[in-house]
Amino acid sequence: MWGLPRDARAFRQVFDRFAEFGDSQPKDAAAWSPRVDVREEAERFVIRADLPGVDPAAIEVSMDRNVLSISGERAAEAADASSHGVHAERPHGAFLRRFTLPDSVDAERITASNRHGVLEIVVPKKAERAPRRIAIETTH
Repeated sequence: MWGLPRDARAFRQVFDRFAEFGDSQPKDAAAWSPRVDVREEAERFVIRADLPGVDPAAIEVSMDRNVLSISGERAAEAADASSHGVHAERPHGAFLRRFTLPDSVDAERITASNRHGVLEIVVPKKAERAPRRIAIETTH
């Protein structure tokens, strides 16, 4: 058989893990939404957003509490008086993506870079504290 309870649990674990990272996309805040990949590595999360044709100066990455926001705008191409559009699929206008980060990230060490139209945001995880033994004082 299919093992539905086991498969459902496995799916739920994957879904919960993504939900922990928490993509929250406002429905009416943006004209378009860039494609984004989120990868978890041992010591960090890596977010990559496809932003071809977006001026890097028009991109903003910000952090407020545990919410990482990527916003900006892709300018529409200027119309040429001697031509007219026949078909257009490439979106333009404002965009906004938000991600609720888990408490395990080190927000002070987040970095962002843009290369060939791909924005890469590196979100380091906090170093895990090693358990320590606490000495017990005795009084007589």
